Amino acid sequence: MKIAIGADHLGAGLKNEIIALLQERQIEFRDYGVNGADPVDYPDVAEAVACVVRDGSFDRGILVCGTGIGMAIAANKVPGVRAAVVHDPYSAERSRKSNNAQILTMGSLVIGSQVARRLVSIWLESEFQGGDSLRKMEKISLIEEHYHSLSAEKRTCEEADQSSRSRDGGSD
Repeated sequence: MKIAIGADHLGAGLKNEIIALLQERQIEFRDYGVNGADPVDYPDVAEAVACVVRDGSFDRGILVCGTGIGMAIAANKVPGVRAAVVHDPYSAERSRKSNNAQILTMGSLVIGSQVARRLVSIWLESEFQGGDSLRKMEKISLIEEHYHSLSAEKRTCEEADQSSRSRDGGSD
């Protein structure tokens, strides 16, 4: 397994703790920064990691910022990427087993290094289970494809609601 890892300035310390875990487990990784306290915009790091995961250069990615939220939002803008914010063991497991998340994001201002190490371990050891979750992941992919195919057009929420009703075969 190959991991791409990155952080903004708020997550650099926790990222280094996770790197130590990857080294202990002899997992190949590449550090996409940052390594200092100088302010960095997390979308830049999130995009770099998400792109190398999407193109298959790396199997998975780990991103750390203050809360994990901004990194997840930014990484999820890259088509085909599923990033999940994880701060507890159950979410770490389900992000892989149910949601097939290729990128785990965490907040250094939310959890400490021991919890982070445990969550990363759980996430690394979990694999997508398929089953009913496969159908749901396929639906998410269809939503993504639809919005990316609209190019300059904007789909309204009303259209999305109507589409949802037609897929479900029902009405209100």
